[in-house]
Amino acid sequence: MNLSQIKTPDDIRDLSFEECENLADDIRTKIIQTVSQNGGHLSSNLGIVEITLALHRVFHMPEDKIIFDVGHQTYAHKLLTGRFDQFSTLRTYGGLSGFPRKDESQYDIFEAGHASTAISAAVGFARARDARGEDHHVVAVVGDGALTGGMCYEALNDCGNNGTRLIVLLNDNEMSIAKNVGALSQHLSSLRASKKWNKARHNIKTRLANTPVIGKPLNKFIHATSTMAKSLLVSEGFFPALGFRYLGPIDGNDQQAIELILKKAKNLKEPVVIHCVTKKGYGYNKAEQLPEEFHGTSPFYLDGKHHASVQVKSNGEVAAEELIHLAETDKSVQVVTAAMPLGTGTHAFGKLYPGQFFDVGIAEEHAVTMCAGMAAGGLKPFFFVYSTFLQRGYDQVLHDVCIQKLPVTFMLDRAGISNEDGQSHQGLYDFAYLRHIPGMTILSPADENELRLTIRAAYECGSPCAIRYPKNVLALPEGYAIDQFHIGKWQELRSGRDAVILATGSMTSAALRVADMLKEAGVEMGVVNASTIKPLDANMLADVLGRKVPVFTMEEHMKAGGFGSAVLEFASAEKGEHDITLLGVEDVFVQHGDHAHLLKDVALDDESICLRILNHLGKDDKHNG
Repeated sequence: MNLSQIKTPDDIRDLSFEECENLADDIRTKIIQTVSQNGGHLSSNLGIVEITLALHRVFHMPEDKIIFDVGHQTYAHKLLTGRFDQFSTLRTYGGLSGFPRKDESQYDIFEAGHASTAISAAVGFARARDARGEDHHVVAVVGDGALTGGMCYEALNDCGNNGTRLIVLLNDNEMSIAKNVGALSQHLSSLRASKKWNKARHNIKTRLANTPVIGKPLNKFIHATSTMAKSLLVSEGFFPALGFRYLGPIDGNDQQAIELILKKAKNLKEPVVIHCVTKKGYGYNKAEQLPEEFHGTSPFYLDGKHHASVQVKSNGEVAAEELIHLAETDKSVQVVTAAMPLGTGTHAFGKLYPGQFFDVGIAEEHAVTMCAGMAAGGLKPFFFVYSTFLQRGYDQVLHDVCIQKLPVTFMLDRAGISNEDGQSHQGLYDFAYLRHIPGMTILSPADENELRLTIRAAYECGSPCAIRYPKNVLALPEGYAIDQFHIGKWQELRSGRDAVILATGSMTSAALRVADMLKEAGVEMGVVNASTIKPLDANMLADVLGRKVPVFTMEEHMKAGGFGSAVLEFASAEKGEHDITLLGVEDVFVQHGDHAHLLKDVALDDESICLRILNHLGKDDKHNG
């Protein structure tokens, strides 16, 4: 059957295994072609094709519930559920999401962009089933990397303790985003290398060598049966202690074996873990060789080389360079990441100073409190984390770092609109969830040089600090330079008699461009680089408000609780009336797409801001004319 003809999973249930093998090749080809053009998650999606085929042939969605952890392993699932015609739009503006979306398909039953949530959600679905007297199956599909997150253990412990009927399919490819770390990874490795498994494999091969094979179908049956048999002979250990029946490990790229074990699991009335071992990047040589590089990739040529036009220096790399300089003379400098050494640009630091670098896996809560312990022990930890992921460690930031006034620096990457990954990854909330915490300093540099300066300031400040920045390095327009920085001090980059823009972070360069546009309309606009969000520069803010001209705040952040809110709070304590307009993201979830389209959607592109200001000043008619 042609891949384009598949409209529902029903279309694949009667296919032979040989036809499924050909279909798997077609799926991989389509995924590689699409990701090479649009970018996306490649390695994990190539490795899980056979598992996805088996799941949709054995189970019957949407009656049965299949919940994918993280969601970045669902490309084959999308292709098998009627989205072939739209698949070329993956991760593009207005196109398919790179993650499960309930408004896309009835087969996407739970949305996820962060790891380690699937088992908890599946337990919830299973208990809803039981409470309603229903009898369908619930399956959680998780990667081994997700099991470095503590939420998985909470869910496993609860489910096993209560005997909730549930299937957890563990896709073990020996990597999550970066190489897996920790005791669980070592335990899975020991299962893969166990004497019982290898002895069983040797015995089965020896016996099969002396078994007459009557035709190809019997040979395939014996192969699948032997694969399942070896899966049941391996030492169990860890999962039964949590109350789960353990089946595995089995070859996760052997569809026949997977289907047999899934059918066995369907008949069990208890919690089950099926341990599948797959190869990340399977079927594409470059992704197999470099699975981390092709985990989340920008567009590339089919020979594996990335487009030269997208090789942009990241702010994470700039920050890591600055910390490398600090570490040369100060061994107390420590760098921590949560399974994102490449994504955050910290891999270079780790290579130079492996004893001062810690990748804790997908465990943001642990990372924050560990940093607190490091700081309490006399070290200077810098935790590199995407803005969207620090949300998971909010309680630890407040209780373990800030209450104790510990010098932990949070390096918030991907701040602002986070492009193609969409609503679950937008870094639009960090000001709001950090600004109200007593003792927290928040910095938002405008360009590469100011980022370096803020790192030096955080290193010296001796208290909790967060530095937020977008993925790629920003440059201010020609003629503007920031060569000094002091916490709590802003810099007026441009003077203007008619109004003032208070801009922060990525919006500073935009504000300068807007000021040029407004000058053509006869408006003299001042621009202030407000690179410290907390504490505000009280002296400059009082001076600006005292000019009695309209003030506009600009931020790539939600309006609620953001930088503009802080300015309004300050102004409310000042005497007199003030004309302050907030320019930020309204009360909406921002979807996926390219940055330019998304900025326009939320009216933060240069033209929209210019028109908004002109309208407020009563000069829009002149401009339009």
